[in-house]
Amino acid sequence: MKRSLVLSCVLLAAGAAAGVAHAATPHAKDPCATKPSKWQREQCEDYTRSAPGDEYFGRMKLSYLGINNTFHDEAIRAGAYTTNSGIISRVNFADEALNAWAKRYPGDPQLARSYFLAVQMYQKIYTQSAQQKAWRYMHLLVTRFPTTYFGKIERADLARGFTEHWFAKAQACPAPVPTATPMPKAGEPAIDVIEPPCLQPTPSPAPVASSTP
Repeated sequence: MKRSLVLSCVLLAAGAAAGVAHAATPHAKDPCATKPSKWQREQCEDYTRSAPGDEYFGRMKLSYLGINNTFHDEAIRAGAYTTNSGIISRVNFADEALNAWAKRYPGDPQLARSYFLAVQMYQKIYTQSAQQKAWRYMHLLVTRFPTTYFGKIERADLARGFTEHWFAKAQACPAPVPTATPMPKAGEPAIDVIEPPCLQPTPSPAPVASSTP
């Protein structure tokens, strides 16, 4: 009787100790909760939300460094502006990879830099779709990454005003049709529709008379 009573007391004490240990570590599954400082916890959380450096996205299988390098390098090739189809194609592949990355790792802090580089690139592509994408990404940075360096830059750019640039369709020189620049609505960017050089009509070749032998 005494032995069973002692055994019961030992088991109860062990269970209580286990319960105390469990209560003392409520965040045992969170590896960042044990960090001693707030800065270290934030760094740990950023690390756990980040995409691995060797993970690839999109049809071209680009890493996040490959995405950034594409936007950076093509912006240099574009110069002041471009409508080059080769540049646009490479940029669109990088943008596709960026969207796949953002969908899989929405909390990755490196996304802010990549969206900023995308804005810098799309601002140089003088097509309507590219200009509108630059506008959307500027607002995305301001809303999703407002406290980052890149979000603050875009907030300042939007406060100064943003003008979209794209080329109007070329018209025949003899009878050009003027293109009216649409007036922006409140809260929308200004628009600059650029008149391209006109197309010279190609004359039909004159018939050549053949001599009868």
